[in-house]
Amino acid sequence: MSSADGGRAGTAGNGAAGDMAAGAAADTTRAADAGAYVIDARDGRVGQVMGHVGGYVQLRPPGGGREWDCPPDAVALAAPDVVLRARVRELNRASLR
Repeated sequence: MSSADGGRAGTAGNGAAGDMAAGAAADTTRAADAGAYVIDARDGRVGQVMGHVGGYVQLRPPGGGREWDCPPDAVALAAPDVVLRARVRELNRASLR
């Protein structure tokens, strides 16, 4: 595949973040629309854009949960396969509770 796959394979304990970062679209966006799924490039988490407050983009995990703030320049649009993986991961997590 790509050189990103080789670097990701050797990353211990941070596979999810590596998967998310590798699946990020090359474009970053300063004004992601509410409802769009994006990746927080700082740590690889996938989030749905809930809004924009105080110069930050407010993101929420795909399965719901606590929102977090992300600087607009650290937001990258998420590819559909990355969003699907994140949603399945959240569903699996919820089923174990």
